[in-house]
Amino acid sequence: MNERPALLFVCLGNICRSPLVEAAMRQVVERDGLQIHVESAATASYHIGKPIDERSLIVARKHGVDLSDHRARRVTPDDFMRFTHIFAVDQGVLMSLRIMVPDGPKAKLELLLDNVPGREGDSIADPFFSEQDAFDITWADSMAAAEALARRFSK
Repeated sequence: MNERPALLFVCLGNICRSPLVEAAMRQVVERDGLQIHVESAATASYHIGKPIDERSLIVARKHGVDLSDHRARRVTPDDFMRFTHIFAVDQGVLMSLRIMVPDGPKAKLELLLDNVPGREGDSIADPFFSEQDAFDITWADSMAAAEALARRFSK
């Protein structure tokens, strides 16, 4: 690859799913020694500046990742120029991102789990209205995506 991949993971609020995907991807990037820049953001603005959901914090810590410094942010037009790829966690987020795309974007928009064989078209499990164990499912989805992306971008 000529350019270092820069990946942005996007969910609705940037307090549950996209920070967990970011954390999983950072863990895999570090483990594999890959040169990939990783961030996360939201399509909606109602959590901007707020910390990660406590239940996401708990599941991340369980897997050796500290997300206590995370603060939610919203996707900006500049993100479409700074990142090589923007991954939506579900179809609704993908539709919102398509509306936000400025003229001449550099970033390629994709549904995240389209990168996981057998999961094409699926969404990262949204645990927000669930109990703590749902966050384990979201972490598993996040790791599956991170492993698939590591394979894709290490070629």
